Amino acid sequence: MSALPNADRLLIEGIRKGDADAWQKLIDRYEGRVQAYIRQRCGERPADDLVQETFLGFHRALPNYDSETPIENFLFSIAYHKAVDWLRRERGRANISLDVESSGSGVPAAPGRFVSSVLRGQEQRQQEADWLREEMARLIRQWQTEENFERLMCIELLFACGWSNKAAAAALGISEQLVANHKHAVVSKLKEAAGRRSVPAEGGTSRGD
Repeated sequence: MSALPNADRLLIEGIRKGDADAWQKLIDRYEGRVQAYIRQRCGERPADDLVQETFLGFHRALPNYDSETPIENFLFSIAYHKAVDWLRRERGRANISLDVESSGSGVPAAPGRFVSSVLRGQEQRQQEADWLREEMARLIRQWQTEENFERLMCIELLFACGWSNKAAAAALGISEQLVANHKHAVVSKLKEAAGRRSVPAEGGTSRGD
């Protein structure tokens, strides 16, 4: 990929030197888009805090900023991780709340067979979600080792940010065909991994790990 445009390079240099005007220019340019992205993923309630955390994270990460990476990609990568962390915390609180409510005397008891079936379904879905996260984490580590940063950014825009192939191609400065190739490669690897994994069909039994 090509280096940053000269205006963006000067903006980053100004922020690194502590230029308040450069920092404000960055915020003015990207704050609205970051806020819209976080609201879409997390809702209105945490948006302001997560936007602030995103820009603070950007400032802290400046020593590791690669001038080959567009500012928008770097910033949205941080926003994505802030949103994911918040969603994980919320899911943890929701699970705790569900456990407490389920044990309370004010909740009607469902038939044991129904409860058992629901819990098995929830457990299977959780196991599949955990496996998918682990497999994606393994692939990400592999791409980082290979320094395949273009694929990393491309997949993050497609799968994490929900961008179209066309939008991702424009942001990364590559062709839509190359974006489609990255996407296909990742989906294929996940399918291959799923084929190697023994996932029992609903109502079936596992052959064991």
